[in-house]
Amino acid sequence: MSDSYSIAVIPGDGTGPEVIREGRKVLQAAAALYGFSLEFNEVDVGGERYLKTGEILPDSVVRELSGAHAIYLGAIGHPEVAPGILEKGILLRLRFELDLYVNLRPVKLYPGVDTPLKGKGPEHIDFVVLRENTEGFYVGSGGFFKKGTPDEMAIQESINTRKGIERLLRYAFETTRARKRKKLTLCGKNNVLTYAWDLWTRAFNEIAAEYPDVTTDYAHVDAICMWMVKNPEWFDVIATDNMFGDIITDLGAMIQGGMGIAAGGNINPSGVSMFEPIGGSAPKYTGKNVINPLACILAGSLLLSGIGKPEAAKSVEDAVIKVLQTDVTSLDAGRMGHSTSEVGDLVAGYLR
Repeated sequence: MSDSYSIAVIPGDGTGPEVIREGRKVLQAAAALYGFSLEFNEVDVGGERYLKTGEILPDSVVRELSGAHAIYLGAIGHPEVAPGILEKGILLRLRFELDLYVNLRPVKLYPGVDTPLKGKGPEHIDFVVLRENTEGFYVGSGGFFKKGTPDEMAIQESINTRKGIERLLRYAFETTRARKRKKLTLCGKNNVLTYAWDLWTRAFNEIAAEYPDVTTDYAHVDAICMWMVKNPEWFDVIATDNMFGDIITDLGAMIQGGMGIAAGGNINPSGVSMFEPIGGSAPKYTGKNVINPLACILAGSLLLSGIGKPEAAKSVEDAVIKVLQTDVTSLDAGRMGHSTSEVGDLVAGYLR
């Protein structure tokens, strides 16, 4: 039986195709080094398809994606498409239909990367945020009453199920157990959001009893934001809900050096998972070969871990670290000291 993996690729919008091109280049180099093969199958989804055909995400595409070993996403977001259409129609739909219930966000400051936090270095910033990815406010439950009148009312409901909470927390405990520090922090707001966070807190405490080797604590989301800036070294793994996770992971990206180095995964532990750079499509840089591809390359490293190739994943991360230390002058587009394709060549070259 051949050691081969089918990777569905969504280059997407703006600079997405450019960073995906470099990510694929690096993944191929890693596969060649470690003796397995990757079959990339590009999927036409994004703003251009929507503008031409009116289609956002056909059912046939969802079926195609569900049959892959992993999904590699460049970027979604088109300046000629109103905000929310593509994000809800593609990203949220994929999370719900493929049951990508864990959002995985490593927050790691690499050597050679600047952080805005005074006096902090790589030894202080190395934690993981695990966000519940299919419930909460993102379900879209709610509605309007007397819309467009002076008495208008809007209701947006946060849906939290015991099943959804428990499976995210169990993934978080297992992730924490596998790390050196073995410390898990629950991030919530149980002093105000009493119903949802009563459920979250009870589930957390009950599951914690099954993991005596994991140290646990709790902090309100506002305190988490403060301590991520003041004392990021306090954190090892953070588990939280959909909304709070969406907010604190952007803060995490900034303290690790910016969106140009931030990668993440949308995980279904028993199905197909999707991996992507955290930054947007950056349309103003499209086609200029100046966008930073390192976040997308690091998303490829997460993808390799996701398909069971941890050694190859580590080698990609190590190659990125070497580029950061010796080659690039900045993570900003147009200021790296190298073009997009040259940065990809450098990472792939260190692998070879």
